[in-house]
Amino acid sequence: MEKKDIRAYTYEQLQEELSGIGEKAFRGKQIYEWLHVRLADSFDEMTNLSKALREKLEAQYVILPVEPAARQESKLDGTNKFLFRLWDGNMVESVLMRYKHGNSVCISSQVGCRMGCRFCASTIDGLERNLSPSEMLGQIYQIQKMIGERVSNVVIMGTGEPLDNYENFLTFIRLLTDEHGLHISQRNITASTCGIVPNILRLAEENFQITLALSLHATNQEKRRRLMPVANKYDLSEVLEACDAYFEKTGRRITFEYSLVHGVNDTEEDILELTSLLKHRNCHVNLIPVNPVREKNFRRPDKKTALFFQNKLEKNGINVTIRREMGSDIDGACGQLRIKHRDNHKENENENIFND
Repeated sequence: MEKKDIRAYTYEQLQEELSGIGEKAFRGKQIYEWLHVRLADSFDEMTNLSKALREKLEAQYVILPVEPAARQESKLDGTNKFLFRLWDGNMVESVLMRYKHGNSVCISSQVGCRMGCRFCASTIDGLERNLSPSEMLGQIYQIQKMIGERVSNVVIMGTGEPLDNYENFLTFIRLLTDEHGLHISQRNITASTCGIVPNILRLAEENFQITLALSLHATNQEKRRRLMPVANKYDLSEVLEACDAYFEKTGRRITFEYSLVHGVNDTEEDILELTSLLKHRNCHVNLIPVNPVREKNFRRPDKKTALFFQNKLEKNGINVTIRREMGSDIDGACGQLRIKHRDNHKENENENIFND
């Protein structure tokens, strides 16, 4: 019998599940607290359960492991980058960013990504698999345990496209915000998408209060197609209409992520086109000077160009900021630490071959 992922059950589902295996429903409440408040990694830690029940749980269920494999800490601002090993040996990355308002964690939603954005390190090896709700939660839980401090903000902007892992993403949001668990406010959660239109529209109907961040990165359909293959399926006008629908339904202002790539999308013409697209929308633009990626040939603009781009947009009435660069002395871009670990592993394997 394949073991069930016990950390992926909601509060109500876990009580029903325990009743279904002949236990009292309140045991489900106890186990839920161990998993989502005390952040237990094993059934042996659940000391207010009988040994017999712990053995029963061990035989039928699993707490999917999310084990720390590597950690980098920025000497500049205290940003931490984590590499976690999953049950099947796959790796995912997460980032801890410390702000005055609290600790923010950026997590991955997939192992790899199939969206193929040209400037992103996450897509280099394609999509390996989706993460379960438990594995998404596990990244946050492990970081909170390691730093001994509460995580108050979560962004799903690491490796993967959360709306390409839609059902698991929904369950993750429900578990993360549940009053019986960490109870992180939905308003403190941001999910980034490259623009999967049907699932943006579905998300608008979920009655969530999370912030939606659209990876825009281009000011017209043709340029977006060159940077983001997803634009071959969904026209920019469709994507923007879906964002409008999300705002209308939820009242949550859309954030438009715009990676500035030198000589590609940082011209005065881009400023005018971006203004035309967004000036009538209640939104915020987050400018992100692109992170250099070894396997890609895109370069970031200089500081003067980025500031000029920002100032022109502000004068045109667009709410805009340049994302504060954090962890620039470590492998900051999504996917870089995972790729570095993969390459080091391959080098070691090659050395072993030649040394045999």
